[in-house]
Amino acid sequence: MIKRLGSRELKTKFGTFTEILYYDGQKESIALVMGDVTNGENVLCRVHSHCIGAHVFNSIECTCREEMEAAQVAVQNEGRGVIVWLDQEGKGNGHLALIESIPFKKEFGQAKAYEMAGYKADGRSYTPAAQILADLKIRSIILLANSDSKAEELRKESVNVAGIRPVSINPQ
Repeated sequence: MIKRLGSRELKTKFGTFTEILYYDGQKESIALVMGDVTNGENVLCRVHSHCIGAHVFNSIECTCREEMEAAQVAVQNEGRGVIVWLDQEGKGNGHLALIESIPFKKEFGQAKAYEMAGYKADGRSYTPAAQILADLKIRSIILLANSDSKAEELRKESVNVAGIRPVSINPQ
């Protein structure tokens, strides 16, 4: 079970969020919340996994950084929403898996590349995200995602995903 550890106001170039830190006994997760989401329906939500290459080293080999920025812009434009940041580097397989999958990525795509390197195609867990959304008392979300699989996984965790909105990496 996830536990709320603390919170603070976080000023970003996309507005002021409340940063809430959670811990599940193994990993930390963060919710960035803008506006009043308590008992909210159709709350804009991005569930985003950690990507050290993009978020720390500004890699141009993936769109993770741009997707995070687009999510923050979307929440800012909406005036209300939540971004759940999960510590799940390499689709939950870790950074070594990412490094070892690189030789296969161009020819086979990232998911198959992980499998060829001996890892799961996608080892992420959405249980922490579901528990965070429950803690925030969010009734339903509009998920910011570019595939249906994340919505399916969240629904398995009893999250009411009312809709999906694509994440545009060139927000207007």
